[in-house]
Amino acid sequence: MSDLLWDDVKCFFDLDLMGSLPDVRVPNASVEDWQAVLDLVAEKGWKYQYSEGARVLPVPRAEAVLSRAADAECPDLRVWPTAGVLAIFSFHADVDVDVDLRELQGQDRLDVLCGFLRDIGRRLGKPVLMDPEGEYGHPVLGFDVEADRVVLLADPQVR
Repeated sequence: MSDLLWDDVKCFFDLDLMGSLPDVRVPNASVEDWQAVLDLVAEKGWKYQYSEGARVLPVPRAEAVLSRAADAECPDLRVWPTAGVLAIFSFHADVDVDVDLRELQGQDRLDVLCGFLRDIGRRLGKPVLMDPEGEYGHPVLGFDVEADRVVLLADPQVR
């Protein structure tokens, strides 16, 4: 059974309303949370690629990535939870992930996103929130730890 139904949430996947790259985040993540996410990616068997600038490298421990010098090349972790769906992790105080709404259209792709958020939220025991692009702190949906599912956090806009 799906956490969310496409017809109920498709307005939150509208590029004009949300921007093409909404912000998915786990606020106030610790080094241990980051390591748990890195371990989850490997355990799930998701395709991934870690890079620093243009260099592709093996995935380091979270502590090494998060303690890099401020002027070092920007690290990112590209993860494909399924073919055609890319999530790009940026290493900040929050677990910060960019997803592309153009890849997340329809019920099947919504189910992939919900499963991805649910896997991260369950592993960390924390909410995983999705905000419109550039509107940090105004989540529209996310993984709710107590409900153990992805839920709506804002009212869908009627068009």
